[in-house]
Amino acid sequence: MPVLEIQAQAKLNLSLDVLRRREDGYHEMRMVMQTVDLCDQIRLETGTGEPLRMSSSLGFLPANEKNLAAAAALRLCEAVGADHGGLSIRLEKRIPVCAGLAGGSADAAAVLRGLNDLLSLGLSREELAEVGARVGSDVPYCVRGGTALAEGRGERLTPLPPLPSCYAVLCKPAFSVSTPELFGCIDRVRIRCRPDTGGLIAALKAGDLTGVARRMYNVFEDALPPRRRVEVRAIQNTLIQHGALGASMSGTGPTVFGLFDRAEAAQSARDALAESYSETFLTRIAGPV
Repeated sequence: MPVLEIQAQAKLNLSLDVLRRREDGYHEMRMVMQTVDLCDQIRLETGTGEPLRMSSSLGFLPANEKNLAAAAALRLCEAVGADHGGLSIRLEKRIPVCAGLAGGSADAAAVLRGLNDLLSLGLSREELAEVGARVGSDVPYCVRGGTALAEGRGERLTPLPPLPSCYAVLCKPAFSVSTPELFGCIDRVRIRCRPDTGGLIAALKAGDLTGVARRMYNVFEDALPPRRRVEVRAIQNTLIQHGALGASMSGTGPTVFGLFDRAEAAQSARDALAESYSETFLTRIAGPV
């Protein structure tokens, strides 16, 4: 039975802006996305002769189509009329869940890429991204990875010059954020600051890591409940104090990250935050998948 092991890499939002609420109920977004080396490991096995079987190292995750990895497999086979002959998906989770790091979307994208290879479907990344858009808004980006401008719901992607090589320290506070609730809040709060997305893109084109880091911002920080906002900003301050060039929240949070140009400073920040937060990671920027 054919078996493939594949990595699913987390993403960061170097910037995130919510432009408006659309008539279809979704929000018009403008974001600069970046892949990092923090990843889940996925084992795919086809030809098992059994119905789709889904399992995970985290027992509380859905083991059916409610899991985006399983949903992606089903959507792909429906889209191209493929028969996997029985499929087993095993997730070894390392990306924190409900963290703003697109862990579920990354898993779904990895399954799309993996099945494309295992079943010899020959689909392009663009075609896989189209299938992924039916699974989740972040899946098209996760199919490709790298550095990209994402617009619309996140499905309209424009590749950008790569972020200069650097380190990232990620820290997830011990609370989760409801994405639907936060989107509801963003319609009611006054956004005090918006990211300089154009300036950030210009800094990418110039290869200016410091310029990118100084322009990072996420409007969802303004929509957090006050107590949560205080904790997020305290983590940002710790990162800056330990040498981060800039720090921001990713996605709808609550994970906070900082970019570093020196490994020693990044390790120091990671060690300091790990004393209080178990889900703290030191990782590196990654290129396209």
